Amino acid sequence: MQKKMYFCTKFISYLLFTKMAERKVRVRFAPSPTGPLHIGGVRTALYNYLFAHQHNGELVFRIEDTDSHRFVQGAEEYIIESFKWLGIKFDEGVSFGGQHGPYRQSERREIYKEYVQQLLDNGKAYIAFDTPEELDQKRNKTPNFQYDSHTRMQMRNSLTMDRSEWKQRIEDGEQYVVRFKVEPGQEIHIHDLIRGEVTVKSDIIDDKVLYKSSDELPTYHLANIVDDHLMEITHVIRGEEWLPSAPLHVLLYHAFGWDDTMPQFAHLPLLLKPEGKGKLSKRDGDRLGFPVFPLEWHDPKTGEVCSGYRESGYFPEAVVNFLALLGWHPGTDQEIFSLRELVNLFDITKCSKSGARFDYQKGIWFNHEYILRKSDDEIAHLFAPIVANNGIDETMERITLVVHMMKDRVNFVKELWELCSFFFIAPIEYDEKTVRKRWKEDSAQVMGELADVLENIEDFSIEEQEKTVLAWVAEKGYKLGDVMNAFRLALVGIGKGPGMFDISAFLGKVETIKRLRRAIEILK
Repeated sequence: MQKKMYFCTKFISYLLFTKMAERKVRVRFAPSPTGPLHIGGVRTALYNYLFAHQHNGELVFRIEDTDSHRFVQGAEEYIIESFKWLGIKFDEGVSFGGQHGPYRQSERREIYKEYVQQLLDNGKAYIAFDTPEELDQKRNKTPNFQYDSHTRMQMRNSLTMDRSEWKQRIEDGEQYVVRFKVEPGQEIHIHDLIRGEVTVKSDIIDDKVLYKSSDELPTYHLANIVDDHLMEITHVIRGEEWLPSAPLHVLLYHAFGWDDTMPQFAHLPLLLKPEGKGKLSKRDGDRLGFPVFPLEWHDPKTGEVCSGYRESGYFPEAVVNFLALLGWHPGTDQEIFSLRELVNLFDITKCSKSGARFDYQKGIWFNHEYILRKSDDEIAHLFAPIVANNGIDETMERITLVVHMMKDRVNFVKELWELCSFFFIAPIEYDEKTVRKRWKEDSAQVMGELADVLENIEDFSIEEQEKTVLAWVAEKGYKLGDVMNAFRLALVGIGKGPGMFDISAFLGKVETIKRLRRAIEILK
C-alpha cells in the first residue's frame, strides 16, 4: 500500500481554527531587487496590505536578494519609492525597522547556515558535488532527468560517498550544493485559501538545491521558509507562479518540525495580456501604449527608459482601485473604493482562480473618475505648472475656473492644456474642417453684428450675455446654431469647448470682441 503522509495546511476559519486564531496575522511582501517592480507585484503587495489591515495584522517588507548575479543597482530604492507613492505602507522591514531583522536576505547568511546544518544533521538534506557539466550530460542522456530518490544514488553526493571522502572534498575547496532529500510515496495536501484543496505526490518533486557553497547563500526555497518562520508569518499571499513551490515548502516546514507555525497559503491569479493568451508583459505595454511599472524606470545597464503610472499622469488612488478589482470583486455594482473601503470589503477567499485580463482602458477610466471626484482646487494646483510652462502668467482663481469647466473632458491632468489653451491664448489660425462646415457666407456679417451687440452689454456675465444675444438672434431671425457655431470658431479656433457664454464671460468683453473682429478679418 502506498505510503501516505498528510501535511495539511487546511484553514477552515480564521476564528475557529484555534492555533492560528491565537497568532497575530502577519503577511509579507518579498520582492527581488532585479529590476523595476512589475504591476503584478504591486497587486500582490496590495492584497497583502488589505488582508493584514482587515485582520488588524502587520505587513512585512523583505528583500529577497540571494541571487547576487541578478542584482540591479537602484532596484530596491525604486520599489520602496513605488509603494510610498501608492500609499501602501509597511509595518516593518527594509527601511522601516522592526524586531525580526535584518530584512535583506543577503544580510542573513549565518542564520541560514545554521538551518542548513540542522537539515544535514537530521538526515533531511545531503551534500552534492555534481558539476553543471555533469548534470547537463545526465540530462542529455536521460530524457526528463530529475535529481530525486530514483537518481540520487547514481550521482556524486554525500549519500554515495564515504564520510571521509566528501569531508575531504569540502576541505579541499571543492564547490558543492546542499540538496533537500525528498522522500517518495507521500501525498502532500495543501489547503489554499483561494484554490481549495491541492494534493501533490512527492514523487514529482526533485531534490531542490537549498544552499550553494560558491556564494555561501541559500536558494529561494530555504531562505523563504526560514524567514517566514522566524518572522512569524501567518499567511503567504503570492502569485500563482509560486504555486508549484508550495508542496516543497510544506515538506520543509515538516522537516524542521514547524508544522504548528506553517502559514496559510493563498495563490493569486495571474494578470493576463489585454488581448491574446499569456501573462502580462512589458512588451504588451510597449505595443499598446500603457505602463506596466508603477514609476518610470531607467535601466542602469542598457539606458532604456520605461514608462510608469506616476509619470504617465495616473493618480495613485486610481491605480490602487484599478488593481484591487483585477482578480477580486466585492459582488456589488460599486467600482470606486477608497483604501479604507477596500480593507473593509476585501475577502481573500473570493479571489478568482482564473487569470485576470489586464484591461488597461479600464485603468484610464478609473483615472478619469478620480479627476471628477477631486476638487477643482486640487486639479487646478496640478494644472497650474503646466500653464506656467507654456509661458502663461495666470491667477489660480482663473485657472480653477477653467478646470471647473473642462476637467470632465479629460482622463489625465496633462491633457487639459491642449484642450484648454484657447482660454489663455487667442487662436492664430482656424481649423480648416470647422471653417468649411461652420463659417457660412454671411458669418462675417453676422459676427460683426454680434460684436456690436456685445459691445453694448454693460454686465458681461453669462446670464446677461445669454439673455441679450438670444433676444438679438430671435429678433433678426437668424438660426441660433449657425450663430453660435461661428461664434465658437472665432473665439476658440475650432469647434470645441464648453458653453459659449462661459467662454466669453471668462475672456471678458475686450478679449471676446477682439477675437471676433480678428476672425472676421481673416475668414471673410
